[in-house]
Amino acid sequence: MTPPAAPIDPQQLTISWDGESAPYAIVDLDAVQDATPWHLPPCPLIGIGTPDHPRAKDVDLLIEAPVSLAIIAAAIDAQPKAAAVLVQLLRLIANMDAAPALVAESLAYGLLQGSDAHAQWLATRTPAPASPPGDVRLDRTDDQLIITLDRAHAHNAIDRAMRDDLRGAFDLAALDCDIARISLRGEGRSFSVGADLSEFGTTRDPATAHAIRMVTLPAHAIVRCADRLDVHVQGACVGSALEMAAFATRLTASPSAWFHLPELAMGIIPGAGGCVSVSRRIGRQRAALMILSGRRISAATALDWGLIDAFMDD
Repeated sequence: MTPPAAPIDPQQLTISWDGESAPYAIVDLDAVQDATPWHLPPCPLIGIGTPDHPRAKDVDLLIEAPVSLAIIAAAIDAQPKAAAVLVQLLRLIANMDAAPALVAESLAYGLLQGSDAHAQWLATRTPAPASPPGDVRLDRTDDQLIITLDRAHAHNAIDRAMRDDLRGAFDLAALDCDIARISLRGEGRSFSVGADLSEFGTTRDPATAHAIRMVTLPAHAIVRCADRLDVHVQGACVGSALEMAAFATRLTASPSAWFHLPELAMGIIPGAGGCVSVSRRIGRQRAALMILSGRRISAATALDWGLIDAFMDD
């Protein structure tokens, strides 16, 4: 494990970084006076200060509740390569259209899929017990299409067949202009805990996995009809489930819902569209804060950040 980085002198015009000893850099914004653009390091640049500071937009993330500097530092120390790839990707796609940004995300995700860190996570995880497969239910009434995740016994964990069915459903919705409203729902107590972890690592070649994502990832279809999509979340909304939901024009949640992007601890980053969708909903810096920390976000915080649009009873 690499040691924490020393705080960067905020008066330096170019922020220095030593890849052997500093997996992140820290800037105290209150001490920054110079307006000269920084040369960003190839690692997370953490800002300490308020979002109204004129240089706040130049950092990768700002520390704010419920995430502390200690939490961020520990998470980056544990997965410095994935953390670096994440912030480099978020910088790259900040002003990019969603469709090419999804391609960039998949390439970055594939890079980390082939990393030693992800291989170590795969080797140490405990296999989940077998669970009956799920279903994606479609209900069409006039110009309304309701897409329902139907695997409540597994908290709507999305297996490969469900992923493919979701891609097909959103392809249909994107092509059919007579569908005025698309709703995505989850059966049971949880909206979804994301991708079925038992299927992680089934495709180990990153190039093959990227090719599969280009064809099967629901996000590629969702972005073509996101202006008609509404999502309601109850209970857990984790990983790829949140990544899809965040594309919606309207995203509501029950007051007890919670949100989680746990991928960094696996040596990877969100790869189902979340680097694109979440950063567009809450901004690049809060997306980095959420992904790098791996912390669960309450519905109240999600509403405050703009991750959801409103509370709504189930």
